[in-house]
Amino acid sequence: MNLVDSSGWLEFFADGDNAEFFTVPILNLLELIVPTVCIYEVFKVTARERGEQIATNVVSLMEKGVVVPFDTVMAIEAARISAEHRMAMAVSIIYTIARSTDALLWTQDADFEGLEGIRYISTNA
Repeated sequence: MNLVDSSGWLEFFADGDNAEFFTVPILNLLELIVPTVCIYEVFKVTARERGEQIATNVVSLMEKGVVVPFDTVMAIEAARISAEHRMAMAVSIIYTIARSTDALLWTQDADFEGLEGIRYISTNA
């Protein structure tokens, strides 16, 4: 399974320098995990930068993967991981969902660099 974090989705939809890095996991829909927190973050940024209609279309594409809601068990585990690794809330939620689904987490967010189960690419690549 693969999970692309919010930074990867935004890079992919903006056709940024690292977009190609995220293409394979995003297009492999049968193996794609999409946390609801990523939908939140991607919609928020896309609506602000490109308008709500485009943001809605982006979310429709994201929903083609397996959408994973954030529940109480994950919230408690994310809080533990956040404290252990000194992570921000959204980062710990995404990492928790990746771990709980045995997904490889694809990102360009340096907050994940060096953690187990991460495919990281620098934004300077």
